[in-house]
Amino acid sequence: MAASASPWTLKARWIFPVNTPPIADGILTVDGERIVALEASRSRAVDLDVGECALLPGLVNAHTHLDLSGLRGQCPPSADFTDWLRRVIHHRRGTTMEQTERDVRAGLAESLRSGSTLLGDISAGGVSWSILAESPLRSVVFYELLGLMEARAEQSLGFARDWLLEHRALTHCRPGFSPHAPYSVRTNLFSRIADEAHRFKIPLAVHLAESREEIELLRHRRGPFVSFLKDLGVWDANGLASSPAAVMKHCDRDIPKLFVHGNYLTPTARIPPNSPIVYCPRTHAAFGHAPHPFRSFLKRGIRVAIGTDSLASNPDLDVLAEIRFLRQRFPDVPGETLLRMATLSGAEALGWADETGSLEVGKSADLIVVPLSKVEGSDPHDRLLRSDLPIRHVLCRGRWLDLPPP
Repeated sequence: MAASASPWTLKARWIFPVNTPPIADGILTVDGERIVALEASRSRAVDLDVGECALLPGLVNAHTHLDLSGLRGQCPPSADFTDWLRRVIHHRRGTTMEQTERDVRAGLAESLRSGSTLLGDISAGGVSWSILAESPLRSVVFYELLGLMEARAEQSLGFARDWLLEHRALTHCRPGFSPHAPYSVRTNLFSRIADEAHRFKIPLAVHLAESREEIELLRHRRGPFVSFLKDLGVWDANGLASSPAAVMKHCDRDIPKLFVHGNYLTPTARIPPNSPIVYCPRTHAAFGHAPHPFRSFLKRGIRVAIGTDSLASNPDLDVLAEIRFLRQRFPDVPGETLLRMATLSGAEALGWADETGSLEVGKSADLIVVPLSKVEGSDPHDRLLRSDLPIRHVLCRGRWLDLPPP
């Protein structure tokens, strides 16, 4: 898809800036990598008219695992969460570095086809850094830490420090830390890695309150996780936190702290400041979890962003499909709220809101073109969300992407 020399103009039936109401028959002007104007058309000529389509900000996938992209359809979610984890671990242990890198590239290609222009990627060993650093989209690569037993926790902390010293922020790729989860990370490691994240001003991401089994383990030191951890040779009851609230307290520093899933947080749970909840709707549904408290969090003013999780638990990495799924399940949630969760809220959560997440003058020209359905009614969000029409084009940092084939 070609455009005129800068500056150039793009018109669509609806433009969704996200930070302001939709614009009918809007025109967006791009100069280099930046948006320089956004206005109603006033019937003037434009360089490119995409017709009955919507322009949205590039989507933000606030939580994924690109290195698990080789697991599509291989270990479907079930009610037995620890059995699913066993299969994921078996895959990781049997995968070579070369295959892992191929899987990351495959996941990246799918993300681009699906319109994501910003990713929060949880990366074992930080392996996705070199690939994402060369890609056109923006990203935060969260180095994953494991270590429930004391010796392993010390080792993980040392490796994370070394990795960070070698991977400082680039213009479009930034580092973060991800102490994995309360069942796999020693209590004091949460505090110590949060201190490191605060020292270097980088974000933190933690899987939290993901399953009933996790809550049972933390509160009572019993349940399926006990045998799971013993079988792995990493059981240490003294290393476990006492509750999700205790984990959040250990991580409470003045940095972005993403608490991923939150499936079993109570609707009234105290969420620390600058701590978005990252909700993965279709993964949540696939495991048959209890209803998610995201609507209660939204009412309380807590930021909720959208993630896809990995292809080990989701059929694809399509953030638009996630909010279309939510529109079907929860028609009471306004369309503008769902769209914000998939764009600006994710950019805010990952620390990129000054650059992307909404269509605003001065921000990066990151956007997607989506055909609109012929749904009756006057709400443009319905035409976008009550549809299964795929993304047609992706503009990232002012350039149209040649989308890789499936």
